[in-house]
Amino acid sequence: MASNLVVVVTGASAGLGRSIAHAYAKQGASIGLIARNPEALQAAAQECEVLGGRALVLPLDVSDADAVEAAATRVEKELGPISVWVNNAMASVFSPVKEMHADEYKRVTEVTYLGYVYGTMSALRRMLPRDRGTIVQVGSALSYRSIPLQSAYCAAKHAINGFTDSLRCELHHDSSNVRLTAVHMPAMNTPQFGWVRSRLPNVGQPVPPIFDPELCAQVVLKAGLAAHPQREYWVGMPTAAAIVGTRFSPGLLDRYLGKTGYKSQQVPDKPRPADSPDNLFQYVPGTHRARGTFTDRSTDSSAEIGFLLHRNNVLTAGLALLAIGGTILAKRGIR
Repeated sequence: MASNLVVVVTGASAGLGRSIAHAYAKQGASIGLIARNPEALQAAAQECEVLGGRALVLPLDVSDADAVEAAATRVEKELGPISVWVNNAMASVFSPVKEMHADEYKRVTEVTYLGYVYGTMSALRRMLPRDRGTIVQVGSALSYRSIPLQSAYCAAKHAINGFTDSLRCELHHDSSNVRLTAVHMPAMNTPQFGWVRSRLPNVGQPVPPIFDPELCAQVVLKAGLAAHPQREYWVGMPTAAAIVGTRFSPGLLDRYLGKTGYKSQQVPDKPRPADSPDNLFQYVPGTHRARGTFTDRSTDSSAEIGFLLHRNNVLTAGLALLAIGGTILAKRGIR
């Protein structure tokens, strides 16, 4: 149990962020929970404490750099030196570019991109003088492979990659022991599809296959606790396929997604209610939870994610089997 571990998680009120908080709480960590909705944060904090952690509720908007900095100061004062900072907060709009508004692009950029920048800067102000700590950028397959109807979100995720790569070079230049990693996620069963601003005719959905957020949170936990985290983690085969595919056949994927990307992001035959909630500029009230409404179609297991989580053990077992096999063959040869 990591009772001296202090973690900050942005976007902690629901979805993946809430699952990440749960994962660290099970390790006995003290967790600063950042999001706009105080009611949902209080519920998440209670869950974390039941799971064995401590929680500090920090209601704020990550697009406010001063508020993020003040939260970091409060975390260190009340919980201790920050060990891991997880940037996860996001906002999106489901809409064709031709129907988007300028203020929507601005808002998504302020939350999904600048929220990461501000969180990273606040973490660095504390980690660099101590020469330790880990910053985890929660990315997406869409950080590399854009899809239709989410231009604002995809652009912001791409921007995070550029920012993170520049910072990574600077940390190498300074011979810093502060660790920086990115964890790129597949489609997940989170509540965002019930409150994202949308102009789609039908209810939005994650592009199948769909993963439970608790499973993906385990990779963020691994990345934050690792002495030497990977440069990037590609979570699940769909993420790896999207990233590799766009490197080798981007034009082919453009045409494929142009044909399939509209239908795959909508629930068939389920019209979107006209009064659907919208969390772009104001949070949706309620206590919320980690999972969304697609539990009957999501999975809590994955061979690829299992290998990612236990790669060292798998490789060690594989080498042991090779050694045993080699010994048996050698003995047979002697005979």
